[in-house]
Amino acid sequence: MKYRILHYGEEPLKKVSEPVKEIDNDIKVLVKDMFETMYAANGVGLAAPQIGKNIRVVVIDCGDDPLAMINPSIIKKKGKEKGPEGCLSFPGLSEDVVRATNVVAEYTNPDDGELYEVEAEGLLARAIQHEVDHLNGVVFVDRMSEARRLQIRNELDIIRHGGTLRTEGEEEQQQELNDSMFEAK
Repeated sequence: MKYRILHYGEEPLKKVSEPVKEIDNDIKVLVKDMFETMYAANGVGLAAPQIGKNIRVVVIDCGDDPLAMINPSIIKKKGKEKGPEGCLSFPGLSEDVVRATNVVAEYTNPDDGELYEVEAEGLLARAIQHEVDHLNGVVFVDRMSEARRLQIRNELDIIRHGGTLRTEGEEEQQQELNDSMFEAK
């Protein structure tokens, strides 16, 4: 089932998420649905708060192996870099954000219930940090300076009121991509 992705300003995005106590069938179905929702929106990551569920569940696919993380936490960070970042809850907005270049995260795998560690760099490291932030009620614009947030306040207002910064052509391309993905299944 594909979920509606919440926009900036909606309350669940600012709440700290609760840990998952048991990986039951509902959690496994939620993970599957989150992947479906993320792929339909052409994203690389999605956290449960973005679909209105304040539990610690994240899905990520940077093009290698899809990763589903239950109760993820970042246990080590190294390096720093400023780079472009977007978010499905901020359609059409991309801004530079400072993140660690390398992270080690631990999480429970929903398939086997085992605890794993993942070492990540590049896009995967950025995605893990971004999605774990969502679980803590932090959105990527919170990582920007107050001055920059003031500069883009009009764009943030558009998104807060349910709009998008994508052009009409980009919206049509996205809808065609979404439609073709579901026809192929």
